[in-house]
Amino acid sequence: MAIVEETTLTAENRWMKLAHDVLAGARLSEEDGLAILRSSDDELLDLLSAAFAIRKRHFGKTVQLYQLMNAKSGLCPEDCGYCSQSKVSDAEIPKYNFLSRDKLMQGAEIAAERGVKTYCIVISARGPNEREMNAVETIVPEIKQKYDLKICACLGLLSQDQAERLKACGVDRVNHNVNTSKDYYEKICSTHTYEDRIETLSAVRNAGIELCSGGIVGMGETDLDVVRMANELRDLNVESIPVNFLNPIEGTPLHEQGRDLTPRRCLKILAMYRFANPTSELRIAGGREIHLRSLQPLGLYAANSIFLGDYLTTSGQQAEDDYRMLEDLGFEVTKCDEAVVGQQPAS
Repeated sequence: MAIVEETTLTAENRWMKLAHDVLAGARLSEEDGLAILRSSDDELLDLLSAAFAIRKRHFGKTVQLYQLMNAKSGLCPEDCGYCSQSKVSDAEIPKYNFLSRDKLMQGAEIAAERGVKTYCIVISARGPNEREMNAVETIVPEIKQKYDLKICACLGLLSQDQAERLKACGVDRVNHNVNTSKDYYEKICSTHTYEDRIETLSAVRNAGIELCSGGIVGMGETDLDVVRMANELRDLNVESIPVNFLNPIEGTPLHEQGRDLTPRRCLKILAMYRFANPTSELRIAGGREIHLRSLQPLGLYAANSIFLGDYLTTSGQQAEDDYRMLEDLGFEVTKCDEAVVGQQPAS
């Protein structure tokens, strides 16, 4: 699919034409993905309007809320350059082993009170050890029975057996981000490969668990890397895509990156992800507050999900401010996973 020449269509019409093509089943090409990222700021509202046509067809005006629980912090043997919990980070963060049952249940209670759909249990590790697997297998059924929350587990690299055990205990989704394009991955990590991550995603899919996988933008990658990551996630048929904007944490190898991310650039990235992945849940994840800043509400015309509260080692926006933002937008918080059907894109 190649976009119609700008000389023959207005910005409004060319982006809406592309949206209609996507809604008709066309796949976003690298050429069109690059055109979105490199479009003029003057076209931004037209671009977001077209992205919203896709979002509205599949998700209406609903927003899914997620809450993170950092169940094990720091102590990670991997060398991911962006991460404050890695072995190469000097960032001052809390470091502790797997949290107690009471603390995990307390977090689940808060999530339920906030109207959150999915409670995300995250550990810093190359992969879970047997004690951690047992802890997850014990706590997940209890959380689901008491609070009726969906559970997303982010435990690092998984074997097929571990994935099947997570399925058996009731885990609904596993998060394992590809983080960047295949070509750029070796620039951000050397202790495991992009292919290792794909193998984990394959194990999760084979176990019958939904995939949550996204990435981080602002690590020094090119526009083409950003587009290729979006298309790779499309090819994996990922159900939920968190888009993180690098929070350059002092003490990490990449703490000087991410400085060129502007709110307008972030909005174009979110729009491109919506065009590339029209039916996937698209979440504005880490870095939302520091990079989108006052333009955060506009991001939800492309995305349909956000994290509520804090992230793993960094603070998020106050939950009350997020509720107010959604109310001001006229959007509805929902726990429903079903896509909105039968709605037509805006003309």
